[in-house]
This record gives sequence, structure tokens and C-alpha cells, in this order.
Amino acid sequence: MRKTSLALATAAFAGLLAACTMEPAYQRPAAPVPADFNGAPPQAGTAAADIGWREFFTDPQLQQLIALALANNRDLRVAALNVQSAQAQYRIQRADLFPTIAATGSENVQRYPGSVLAAQNGGAAGGTSVPNGAIVRTYNVGIGFTNYELDFFGRIRSLNHAALQQYFGTQETQRSAQLTLVAEVAEAYLLVLADETLYKLTSDTLKSQSDSYDLTKKLFDGGATTQLALRQAESTVDTARANLALYTRQLAQDRDALQLLLGAPIPDGIDFSGGLDRGPAVAELEEGIPSDVLVRRPDVLAAEHQLLSANADIGAARAAFFPSISLTGNFGTESTQLSGLFKDHSQAWTFSPQISVPIFAGGANLANLDAAKLQRDTAVAQYEKAIQSAFREVADALAARGALNDQQASQQALVTASQDAFRLADMRFRGGVDSYLSVLDAQRTLYSAQQELQNVRLTRLQNLVTLYKALGGGLQEHTAAQPAAPADAAPGSPS
Repeated sequence: MRKTSLALATAAFAGLLAACTMEPAYQRPAAPVPADFNGAPPQAGTAAADIGWREFFTDPQLQQLIALALANNRDLRVAALNVQSAQAQYRIQRADLFPTIAATGSENVQRYPGSVLAAQNGGAAGGTSVPNGAIVRTYNVGIGFTNYELDFFGRIRSLNHAALQQYFGTQETQRSAQLTLVAEVAEAYLLVLADETLYKLTSDTLKSQSDSYDLTKKLFDGGATTQLALRQAESTVDTARANLALYTRQLAQDRDALQLLLGAPIPDGIDFSGGLDRGPAVAELEEGIPSDVLVRRPDVLAAEHQLLSANADIGAARAAFFPSISLTGNFGTESTQLSGLFKDHSQAWTFSPQISVPIFAGGANLANLDAAKLQRDTAVAQYEKAIQSAFREVADALAARGALNDQQASQQALVTASQDAFRLADMRFRGGVDSYLSVLDAQRTLYSAQQELQNVRLTRLQNLVTLYKALGGGLQEHTAAQPAAPADAAPGSPS
């Protein structure tokens, strides 16, 4: 009973030591930003991080393009490979928690000089000298481990925890790359649609202005108008032609940019005709967004994992001040003849525990601890900066959303008024009340207002995409290349 109690006490003490860790208790730093954006009170609703991209981007063609980009984009492949590399590094570090067991076989051949053998056999007491010496052979086969460190003070576990957080950080970096890619594809798609709209608008304007020029030319030939009016009509046609060439080039370049993001050719079934008038491409987001949604952004989560990793490094640096215990052991057979290795009474074993107590290291351990603490403080600052940057992006996008809504409504009213002005000016010209110059001015004003309306529409839609990205929009669908977290990993991802 006494022996059993002693064994249980020893096991309990070893368990307590195994649970020991020198890592500081982690507390998430307070977000250095206001509680809400632009003074808007938070409202209940679905957070952007919980809205999948298929729910937010409602255009079926855009959904097809985003899925194609997630499967083929080369930058995203690099991000996925970085995650796999970080996972491998974590598994390498985790292996130090277990002994490395290996089977070994060896032959040891040693020649002893005759004088040494004589001394060993009797020396001055009358031992017989062996003139030619002797060769001694020893064979050994066994299984064992070497320098397995007992992690009593958590040094290895802290290093393992740091590597695990680095792995989680690269996963969040990959999510951030995915979210960025989704937003870039959406913005590029909207830009091509806007190019198509402006190209169609310019084509219609060129046709209208060409008809007007032909009419002015006939009037000029009949002496009913001046050469100035003819030249002004000609200038409007030339301007429209130049704009048409500009939008032709811009459309081709923007399609190429979209294709680069896709990592594959644009599918033949994708139809850009109709431009921004195709229908709603993106959904609206709710007002009154609380600032705590920022901690769910992938880049902010990645910064927090870096902070957790730096916090774990402090534990490893602290453990270096305490004794280190390592074990080396081997069990097998040994014989002076190869044929006698596995015979009776050939068993052999060795067991070599070793303890190392730090006494003097020239201040290296203290310097390592100071460096680890400074790295933690740096990670805190980087985490806070990530939140501040995220807050600014969201606040700017929210401020722009309200202004762009008003701007689009005002611009639409301007287009309507310009259309009426052009219609009235044309009627007065055809009725002989006004000269054709008023028609040209009204036509130029209408064309300019229509162009600006399309630009405002594009900017508003792109701002919605930017807001969705800034809020850490959800990515429920992941590519097959994305690795999952190790099944044996301890929970370490902050929520």
C-alpha cells in the first residue's frame, strides 16, 4: 500500500509539472476606437461577416466569375500553400513534445596496444605483455531515444503554442486574401459593366450628334445657318468619336484586368451587354454597425494570432531560467560476436537522465525574455493599428454611402432636367424660335450629365463592395485547397 501511494503521489506530481506553463495570462487588448461609427446607434441584424458572398453578390454572372477566381487565382494558390507550410512547421514543432524513438545497430572495432592489455591484466604485478596488441569487436542492436526533454516548465509547449498561433494567423491571412479577391473581382466586373454602359451611351450620342451635324450641314448649304454653328456641330461629333475610342480601349483593358483576377479566360457565356442596367448586382447592408464587428475581420484576427504567438514566446523565454531535464535510454542486445547478439544473457540496456541548471549565461536568458516581451508589445501595437485601420475603412465607406446615395439621386434629377431641356431646345430650333447653338449646348449638357450619372452609379456600387470587404464579409464557401486546422490542435483561435 505504501508503494502504491508513493507511485500515485509521484504520478500526480508529474501531472502538475506537465500542466505548468510560464505564459502570461492573455487578455485581448481593448479596441482603441469608438463604440460605433459616425455616432450611429448599433442595430440588431445580420453582421456582414455572416453574409456569404453568394448572398451579397446577387448577380448570377458575378457569382460564376467569383467562383472561377477562387478556384484559379494564382495569388490565392500562394496563400493556400503558405497555410500548408505553416501547418507543417507547427507539426514539426509539436513533435518535440514526444520522444524520438529509433532502432539502431552498430559495430565497434577497437585495437588495444600490447602494453595497455598488459597493464589491464596485471601491470606491475606481473602481467604478460601482448606484443602485437589485440582487436576487440562489439556488436549492438537496440531501440531507444536520445535527449528527450521532460517539459516540466512548459518551454516546449509554449513553443508549440506559438507555432500553432502562427498557423492560425496564416489561415486568417488566406481568408483575407480570399475576401480581397472576391471584392476585386466584383469591382472589376462592375467596372466592365460601367464601360459597356458608357460605350453604349457614347455610341447613341455619336449617332445623334452625327444626325445633328448632317442637318446643320444641309442648313448651312442652304444658307439657313452660320459656319460657326456648323463647326460647333462638327466639334461635338469629333468629341463623341474620341470618347468612343477612349471607352473602346478602356473596355478592352478592364476585361483583361478581370481575366487576370480570374486566373482563366472569361467564360463565353458571360454577357456584359446591358451594363449597369442589368439589374441589382450587390445587396444593401444594414445601418448602425457596432465597432466590435471589426474583431472578426480576417486581417484583425491574423494580427491577434501574432499577438498570441508572441505571448507564448514569453512563456518559453521564462522557462529557460529553470532546470532542464532530458532522458536518453536504449534497450537491446550486445555481444562480441555477431552470431551471439540474440542469444540468452545478451540483453543490454542503458538509461541516462541528465539535468541542466542554468547558472551563468552572460545575460542571454534575461535578454531573450526582454526581447520576447518587446515582441509582445510590438504585436499589441500592430493589433491595435489593425483595428484602427479597419475602423477608418468602415467609417469612410459608411460616410461615402450616404453621400453617394444623395449624389446619385441629384445626378438622376439633373439628367431628367437635361433631357427636358434638350427636347425643348430641339423643338424651339425646329420651330424657328432659337438658333441651333442652344440645341448643341443642351445636347452637350445632357451627354455630360449622363456620363457623370454612370460614374456615380459605379462609385456607389463599388463603395458597397468596399464596405462589405471592410466589415469582413463572410466566406462560407472555401476552395478545396484550403487546409483545415489540425485535429489535435488545442483551441487557440480567438473569437
